Amino acid sequence: MSESIPALLERFVQGDDLAFGELMARFQKKVYFLAYQTLGNHLDADEVMQETFVRIYRKRKELEHVANFTSFVIRVASNYAIDLLRKRKGQASTEDLSELPSAVQIDLSRRVRTPGEIWTDKHVMMEIQKALDTLPPRQKLTAVLHDVEGYSKAEIAVMLDCPEATVRSNLHIARTKLKKILAKRLARKEQ
Repeated sequence: MSESIPALLERFVQGDDLAFGELMARFQKKVYFLAYQTLGNHLDADEVMQETFVRIYRKRKELEHVANFTSFVIRVASNYAIDLLRKRKGQASTEDLSELPSAVQIDLSRRVRTPGEIWTDKHVMMEIQKALDTLPPRQKLTAVLHDVEGYSKAEIAVMLDCPEATVRSNLHIARTKLKKILAKRLARKEQ
């Protein structure tokens, strides 16, 4: 049976680099997918993943006071992703989702789909990603954490270090904007 996260964290804080490697292995996929959903491209997602773990490693001694390591990891990753979004404001960044590595595509697929379903899903996801890319960083991240990653509003509040009311507000605003953007895009395509 694998060791618990608190036990690994305790070993890491005490200087065990093997424990850090195990923590990285457990969280790297989650950090990568969060970063990819937020930033829309593999290079930035890789950068967020790498920088997240570098920052965590450097803060080793401060981690003994962290109550929820998962929330801490997501907070570090999301803050860096927001920094990258702000730096590249206005630049196009969405990659074609069919460019995902085959291992990632396999992980994401739950059933065999027809070519028509794949084509439709790919185009719907591209439209959603384009719409997400128009949102301000905090709204985008809140929507991704809640609607894609499945975190509760309370968990997101801890991750983003803000009141739960702010999370609810950002989520409501993001969803309202996404509905309008996607409705406009669908109306244009039907014309």
